[in-house]
Amino acid sequence: MSNPAIDQAAPDNGDWADQTEQRLLDAALIQLPDHGRWDDALVLRAGREIGLSKPEVELLAPNGARDLAGLLIRRHDAETRLKLSRVNPADLKIRERIFQAVLERIDAAMVDDLAVRKAGLYLAGPSRVALAARMLWGSADMIWRWSGDAAVDFNHYSKRAILSGVIASTLGVRLAQGEAAARAHLTRSIDAVMQFEKFKARSTVNPEGLARAVADAAARLRYGSDTGGVSPDRGPSAG
Repeated sequence: MSNPAIDQAAPDNGDWADQTEQRLLDAALIQLPDHGRWDDALVLRAGREIGLSKPEVELLAPNGARDLAGLLIRRHDAETRLKLSRVNPADLKIRERIFQAVLERIDAAMVDDLAVRKAGLYLAGPSRVALAARMLWGSADMIWRWSGDAAVDFNHYSKRAILSGVIASTLGVRLAQGEAAARAHLTRSIDAVMQFEKFKARSTVNPEGLARAVADAAARLRYGSDTGGVSPDRGPSAG
């Protein structure tokens, strides 16, 4: 049976797939506390709740929980973009732009606290670490683009790899230790981003190596259960 609360949450525009994907995610978020796991069964359960057949669910989310995690991350990125659209980055120094954008991204995630914890545990599985890294990369790319970064060389890849680590570790600290600790961690971590030119000058690490380092960090990250080996007093390692 369809849930009216979920139906009302569906967008008023867009095609069937876009609207129904959002309804599927909304249903999963409602079902998650009772279901307890971020898995393919949750996707099917959410689909049934909004009146979808199994083939329809498989059409929308052929990769099951992986696709559902992607919907969650993209929603949080979209909410962050909306908030940042109300801010003129030209009014802020670059450090302030990155700091505010990361905070907005973390705040967007915390609206779905339980889902972020469960999806984070799911994405930390060895077979899904590359997916987690790509999602973090997308969030970092969104923030750098908003901040006005136009780099197309080594900087483009390395800045996003470093910021991916900052986002992941700050979110881990927020979930494990709270908002104040996360802000303090971000303040310290942002130095790694702002000192990028110095890092590049003395580093022999290539973009692919940095991406692998981010993937490794994502694999260790256990949202809310620990900080994935990332100390709240340290920014992401540059290798």
